[in-house]
Amino acid sequence: MGVMQSCIIGAAIGGMAESARRTGTTKVPADYTGLRGKSYAVVVIVDRLTRAQHPGLVSRLTTGINDRLALPENGVGASAFIPSVDLLNVLYETPQWPAMPPGEVAKMLGVERLVMVEVYDYQLHEAGNRYVWDGVAAGGVAVYESDSGLPDDPIYEQAIRVTFPDGTGFFKADIPESGVTSELSRRFINRVSWLFYDHEELNTIAY
Repeated sequence: MGVMQSCIIGAAIGGMAESARRTGTTKVPADYTGLRGKSYAVVVIVDRLTRAQHPGLVSRLTTGINDRLALPENGVGASAFIPSVDLLNVLYETPQWPAMPPGEVAKMLGVERLVMVEVYDYQLHEAGNRYVWDGVAAGGVAVYESDSGLPDDPIYEQAIRVTFPDGTGFFKADIPESGVTSELSRRFINRVSWLFYDHEELNTIAY
């Protein structure tokens, strides 16, 4: 009887531990902490074809990442934060900026750190099948330190890739296009932003 009770108690504890693991969170430290106490700006590069297919993508990603990093609770801070509206205006008025060396872009914006996000792939469905959602957003993140001796060489680099939906066989009748692109962008913004501050992630996070 004692053995059986021990087994039952052990199984119950194990089940509780597994439930806590599945519903709990894990604290993840920042991967790069060099933005803290520095002025910075986030710029997003997207190729012309993708921009034409998704007109609001650049402003959505730029605003999402830039504003997230500026939130006081995230601990990044900024000695000279550039509001996203002003940042986008400067970039739109200087359309040649993607061809400029990173150090010059940082100097133009007046920041010590330039976070450059280049989107390599952004699609909502696989090629040749526009009826089934199969979203992917992939790109690279690079940080340039304009106050260093090598302002055009990245001091930090990381690849990012997220997908949505979390499964197959989802059609437009199941999820509207706005829902797919909104969630895909949100996941991409999360993954980029999380590189720069300590945060908590769900243990069962799908992306």
